[in-house]
Amino acid sequence: MKAIVVHEYGGPEVLKFEDYPDPVPGRGEVLVRVAAASVNPIDIKRRAGLTQDFYPMHFPSLIGVDMAGIVVKVGPGVEAFGPGNRVFAMADNTYAELCVVKADVLADVPEGLDLLQAAALPLVTVTGNQLLSATEITAGQTVLVVGGVGNVGRSAIFTAKSRGATVIAGVLKKQVDTAKTLGADRLLATDDVDAIARLEQLDAVADTVGGKTAEQLIAKVKPGGAYASVVALPRNAPQYPSVRPVHVFSHFDRGTLQFMAEAVRDGKLAIPIGRTFPLSDAADAQAVAEKGGSGKVLLVP
Repeated sequence: MKAIVVHEYGGPEVLKFEDYPDPVPGRGEVLVRVAAASVNPIDIKRRAGLTQDFYPMHFPSLIGVDMAGIVVKVGPGVEAFGPGNRVFAMADNTYAELCVVKADVLADVPEGLDLLQAAALPLVTVTGNQLLSATEITAGQTVLVVGGVGNVGRSAIFTAKSRGATVIAGVLKKQVDTAKTLGADRLLATDDVDAIARLEQLDAVADTVGGKTAEQLIAKVKPGGAYASVVALPRNAPQYPSVRPVHVFSHFDRGTLQFMAEAVRDGKLAIPIGRTFPLSDAADAQAVAEKGGSGKVLLVP
């Protein structure tokens, strides 16, 4: 098969389009022909060597965590999936024509959802849902989602609204027009110091951005409230012992993934696709993704 092979840490140029042995499914595993894989920040950090302490690469190595495709073959002990099934997952080594996935972390693509769109969803939608869940927000409470136009932020906003919470989307001033489509109850310009100063006390914050703004926003959480983040927690968090800090690492949950995917299919949640590249152009795709933007970048074998 063809795959993106990494031989050393570095910039996008280390992503090489090469021949690589076809993977073979073992017990409890499924072989999938990849229809599309999406580019995520974790892929970029891993390629650059920034995750060596907890997610190292062993060269030569494959890369990628999101994919959607068609089942080709199943290994011994797999009964839930069979050849021809449309599936998607948070997996490993997804920048490739073929990918072996543990059946336990594989999900059926909902009927009516395109495979390319499905490939954009696993990591960001599950992370956004679990970020919001970590705040333990309930109906009638108010939560601020920082980085609302990002795909994790969009997913957190949708999850909060589905639970009956009042949602404030934290966005940059230049993103306000785009943010009006997110379904939040209100918008907050997080690069407006005066707007933050006027912000009332909140039941929780769900943060996808971090940085200096986080240090201002944690002061706006009520005693007993939560500050959940998928990036570094505010450095001044110890100054607010009455606020519960939660560092969120996403993990696979089939029910959550299918719930979020059905929301996208039904038009209740939008995860925009920015650009699509051939798998052979993975270096260009990561370079584009590193520049930021709300649209997902996809690789198509």
